[in-house]
Amino acid sequence: MLAILILLVGLPVYGAMMVAGLRPRAVRAISTATALVTLLLCVWAIVRAYPQTYVHLVGRMPWLKGLEEGGLFGVMIDPLSSLLLVVITGVGFLVVLYSTAYMTERNREHDLSEGQGRYHFWLLLFIGAMAGVAISPNLLQLFIFWELTTLCSWALISHTREEKALRAGFKALIMTHVGGLFFLVALFIVFISTQSFEFSALSKLAPGLRHTVFVFLLIAAWAKAAQIPFHTWLPDAMEAPTPISAYLHAAAMVKAGVYLIARVVCASWSLSPGMGMLAAIMALATMFMALTLYFTQDDMKRLLAYSTIAHLAYVMLGISMGLMGSTLAFRGAVLHIITHGFAKTTLFLSVGAVAYTTGTRSIRELSGLGRRLPLVGLAFVIGALAVTGVPLLACFWSKFYLLAGSLQIHSGLGPVVLGLVLLESVVSFAWMLWVAQKVFLGEPSERVLAAPDNGLPLAMSIALVVLIVMCVASPLVGIPLVQHIPCPAK
Repeated sequence: MLAILILLVGLPVYGAMMVAGLRPRAVRAISTATALVTLLLCVWAIVRAYPQTYVHLVGRMPWLKGLEEGGLFGVMIDPLSSLLLVVITGVGFLVVLYSTAYMTERNREHDLSEGQGRYHFWLLLFIGAMAGVAISPNLLQLFIFWELTTLCSWALISHTREEKALRAGFKALIMTHVGGLFFLVALFIVFISTQSFEFSALSKLAPGLRHTVFVFLLIAAWAKAAQIPFHTWLPDAMEAPTPISAYLHAAAMVKAGVYLIARVVCASWSLSPGMGMLAAIMALATMFMALTLYFTQDDMKRLLAYSTIAHLAYVMLGISMGLMGSTLAFRGAVLHIITHGFAKTTLFLSVGAVAYTTGTRSIRELSGLGRRLPLVGLAFVIGALAVTGVPLLACFWSKFYLLAGSLQIHSGLGPVVLGLVLLESVVSFAWMLWVAQKVFLGEPSERVLAAPDNGLPLAMSIALVVLIVMCVASPLVGIPLVQHIPCPAK
């Protein structure tokens, strides 16, 4: 088990080093093989560990008081980290596979044939860094990988080296790094007060200091997950190639923020309901800010970016209700990490296929595309239905947990949350459905008529088909895992 978990981080990093200076064909082959083996290792590790927790620590530092025993670094896998690993490695493999066809001169939106080695270097390194976040056994190691994901995100957002992309990458770097500084200060406080970096160390702090540290960690999470007031970097980051938008900004990097809070809450049940109320208010404010901005977007990727911000607010809302005593809401929040990850990736890669074929992401310029790209139209509709919570598709189950969990809160907040979440779901469903019929139904627009009639490359089609399946199957993976995650209400 130790070797498997080390390889989950080490193999993508080694693959990144290998592809940096190779020719494009070799880069694509090695990158795809590396991502696939990493996914298989993830499945093996989860099956062997489920439903127990495995921890192995190394690196004793006797000169640090309180850390003479055990170890400072190591690996850990439990149901919570397993759930994040499924998203990291599953979506990671599909994004790498999709990229082998998308990042070519046939792309009508951008000629992305140059810089293949650089692109796959940073993408594989990012997969390794996110795996490191998931299996970190304490706050210190998680912080190290957390900052590495910030660096990878900057490089990938800026990949095209166009002025807008460079500005967007720098903005993402600065805003997420500000959150990282709050994380670092929280680490200092925890260690000075408890001589420990354990996730459970918050419970050893005095109440006032505990709440201060938790607020600092919340700020770090808000920055990483693009929540108010740090939300502006994510829509601008849509200048990145679409596979990067799908991975960094739907499945992986932004999920690191909500994972941090879920991990701390699982380990520190002594946080007060007041902290939950603070997080819930910010989550609701973020959710409806993002919702109101849906209607002004013409770029399909920016629309999906605001949708991602709203759904990360769903996760934060469920965690906050967990702090107020709702077991169901907490589990729904964690389940939403995997259900939203696959559903939103389906939408992003569908939009990538649209831009690849037509050269545009503008809703105004597109119509009748379903006749030319029926698989893409199907994938977009399934993704839209899944992400908005239509019954039996992915996000229905996590939203059901959240809605049912809101009624476990013994205060007037429960019915308010129930009503607001239902309102957001209905409005989001209606708007996504309108966009789908506008782009894929009706008479073909000039952009669509001018597009080549040779279909999608096989790699992109395979990725979309697998994602359509996961829009149904991801809860079957997630629900057995969340049932074994300790909840703060217990």
